Amino acid sequence: MHWAKLISNKRLGQEDRHAERHDDRSEFKRDSDRLIYSAPFRRLQNKTQVFPLPGSVFVHNRLTHSLEVASLGKSLGDDVARKLIKKHPELGGTLFEEIGTIVQTACYAHDMGNPPFGHSGEQAIQAFFKEGAGAYLEEKLSPRLWADITHFEGNANAFRLLTHRFLGRREGGFVMTYSTLASIVKYPHSSSLAGAHGKFGFFETEETTYRKIADELGIICHASTEDGIRYARHPLAYLMEAADDICYEIMDIEDSHKLKLLSFEETADLLLGFFDDNTTTSIRQRIEAEGVTDKNEQVVYFRACAVGKLESLCVDAFVENEEAILNGTFEGSLIDHIPELQKKNYRHCIDVSVEKIYRSKAVLDVELSGYKIMETLMETLTDAAVNPKKFHSKQLIRRFSSQYDIQNPNLEDRIMAVLDYISGMTDIYALDIYQKINGISLPII
Repeated sequence: MHWAKLISNKRLGQEDRHAERHDDRSEFKRDSDRLIYSAPFRRLQNKTQVFPLPGSVFVHNRLTHSLEVASLGKSLGDDVARKLIKKHPELGGTLFEEIGTIVQTACYAHDMGNPPFGHSGEQAIQAFFKEGAGAYLEEKLSPRLWADITHFEGNANAFRLLTHRFLGRREGGFVMTYSTLASIVKYPHSSSLAGAHGKFGFFETEETTYRKIADELGIICHASTEDGIRYARHPLAYLMEAADDICYEIMDIEDSHKLKLLSFEETADLLLGFFDDNTTTSIRQRIEAEGVTDKNEQVVYFRACAVGKLESLCVDAFVENEEAILNGTFEGSLIDHIPELQKKNYRHCIDVSVEKIYRSKAVLDVELSGYKIMETLMETLTDAAVNPKKFHSKQLIRRFSSQYDIQNPNLEDRIMAVLDYISGMTDIYALDIYQKINGISLPII
C-alpha cells in the first residue's frame, strides 16, 4: 500500500464533485466537525462506557471516552506524521500531513454504532438471535445476514451508520472522506470470515461500499469470495485502535479509584508500573516537590504519565513497523509491539480490571438490567417487524423514526431497521421505551 493513495479526501456519495474541491486541507476537518455536531455523537453522553449512569461520582460515558480517545488519536497521528516525514521527505506538503485529524475523526466515530448498555447490549442482540426468541428467524433469513446479526458488532454498525443511506437522507450517509471511513474499520472483513473472535467490520448491506473505498485507496485485498471479503487494515486504523486501547484501560483504572473499587496504592502501582524504578522515583519526587497531597490529583498525574508513555511507544511501534503495516503483514495491535516492561504491565492492568472492575457489583448490575431491557426490546420490536399487520405491531411501528425502513416489504430490511432503531437508543431512552411497552410507566397527561 502507498501513502499517496491511502490518504484521499474523496467523499462517499459526492465522488462527482471531487474535482471541484480546491481547499484540500480543510476536508478532513470538515469530517471532524460533521461528527461532533451530529445527533448520534451527542447521544453518546447517555450511553454506558463501563460503569452505570448516572452516579454520585462522575465517571466516563461513551461521549467523554470518545473525546479523550480523539485527543490521544490526534497526538498519535501528528507524532507519526512528523516522524515519517523525516523518514520520507516527499510526504511533506501533501495530505499525509493531515493524518492526525483523520485519526482524531475516526476516534470520534469509533463508538457511534454501539448499542445501549455497553458490551452487554451487543451480547443481548447476538443472544436474541443465537439462543433466544429470535432463533426461529434463521430459516427466514439469508446465511449472510444471519451471520451478521448473530455476531452483531458496534464497529460494523458504526460503518453502517456513517455510510448507509437512511430514508430521507443523502447518498453516502454522512458523506465522509474515504480515508476517514477506512480508518474507522478495525476488522476489515465480512462476518462470515470473522473466525473464532467473531469481530467484523461491515454488514453485508455495506460490503459493496467498503470494497469501493478500499479499492480506491489501494488497500490490499486478502480474500474475495461469494462468502465475503477480507482486506488488510488501513494503516491509520492501528492508531485509532491504540488510542482506544490506551484510554479504555487507563481511564477505567482512574474511574475505579474514584469509585473506591481500587485503593490508592493499587492504582498507583498499576499506573506507575509502566516505568522503571528510577523513573517511578522521579515521578513521586516531582509530586512531592510540587506539594500535591490530594490523592485524586496524584492519580491524575500518574495517569497522565502512563498515557504519555504508552502514546510515545505506540508511535515508535508504528514507525518501526511501517513496512509490515503497508504490506498488510503486520500482526496484532500496536500495544502488542511495545517493549516488554510496558506490555507486561498493560496486560497486568487488564487482568486486574477483569477481576476487580468488570466483575464488580456495580458493573454486573447495569449489565444484567441492560441485558433484560435489550432482550425485551429485541423480542417485541422484531415481532412487530415480522408480523407488521397485527394491531400491536402497527402501534409499535409508529414509534420508529421516519429514517428507519420498517415499512419495507422485504423482511431482511425490516430486521435491519429494528437493529438501527435499537442500537441508536441511549440507555435512558431504551429504559423509557422498555417501561412503556411493558405498561410500567405511562405518560402524564
